[in-house]
Amino acid sequence: MSKLTYSMQGVRIFFTSWKSRFFPKKYKGSAEEICRQIVEECWNGRYFQTSTGNFAQFWARDFGWCTASLLKLGYNEKVKQTLRYAVNRYKKANKITTTLTPKGKAFDFPTYAVDSIPWLIHSMRLSKFNYYDHKEFLNKEIRKFYEKVVDPSTGLVKKGHFSSMKDHTVRNSSCYDNSMVAMLANDLKNMKLFNPFKGDNSKLLEDKFWNGKYFEDDLDKGDYIAGDANIFPFLCGGIKDEEKLRSCIKYIQAAFLDDPFPLKYTQNREGINFISEEIFARDYESNAIWMHMGPLYVKLVKEVDLGLYEKYEKQYTNLIEHHQNYLEVFNKEGKPYSSPFYYCDSGMLWACNYLTL
Repeated sequence: MSKLTYSMQGVRIFFTSWKSRFFPKKYKGSAEEICRQIVEECWNGRYFQTSTGNFAQFWARDFGWCTASLLKLGYNEKVKQTLRYAVNRYKKANKITTTLTPKGKAFDFPTYAVDSIPWLIHSMRLSKFNYYDHKEFLNKEIRKFYEKVVDPSTGLVKKGHFSSMKDHTVRNSSCYDNSMVAMLANDLKNMKLFNPFKGDNSKLLEDKFWNGKYFEDDLDKGDYIAGDANIFPFLCGGIKDEEKLRSCIKYIQAAFLDDPFPLKYTQNREGINFISEEIFARDYESNAIWMHMGPLYVKLVKEVDLGLYEKYEKQYTNLIEHHQNYLEVFNKEGKPYSSPFYYCDSGMLWACNYLTL
């Protein structure tokens, strides 16, 4: 059933993206007004869907990226309703997955994910969601997560391909994945749920990934700088060092990951392994510019460099008003991403993170 569901969702997204290619939706107003309209439209009466276009479904990680901003914007009850919707359907499927289809079927893309449970639990903690009625199910899934993902001898994510932020790539215990484990470990300390974590996962990030200048993408330590590896240790992994943050921003700029605007995963695809499906959307997860990650990076920049923050914020404002929408992803030149098989999504729930810049 999961393979069939996966295929059906691929077909749906293919046709939806082609419609967007020729008939792009546009919103009227300022960047703030556009983003507020999008967030409202992403609420479908049952849950916050990831977008109004290609991804009109629930994604655990995407919702997790948005939870703090949605709460700040006053969507407390709708956040909790989304979590109720998701956990009830996960319980019906007897598993927590990356995604729920628009009809509520649970499936993973492309494999079991490192970040679905961490972001779901994080959203529950931030929103003060009443998880007690689901405690037995959540404990089972946390235990399964620990057994599948974490190497108990090291505390690090096991080698192998897990679905993750860059789910078209195969990485060896990536910094982002280990930041997810650190976030889950920290959240569970403050919740009455099963907690298998004993050590300091934040220290593991520093010990295993920090090279004195920036955080390595994964344990293979390739000769490149990755955008996600250098923001999520601070956002989720418990790293609080301001000098390290300044250094990461410096090297992100040196690698042109913020050019023409933030933020790219990498400068190019050299030294990176991709899954076979990547052929349908080449460079979608290499040097493309992502609007889920960018505002999260800009919020970190604001903590240490107000001038650079203002430059980025203005770039985003101009970009949103130019396209009259909040688009998903751009190519390396700053044009909406497209391939013969895919055209970038629009109306992204991520717009809430622009509203809280």
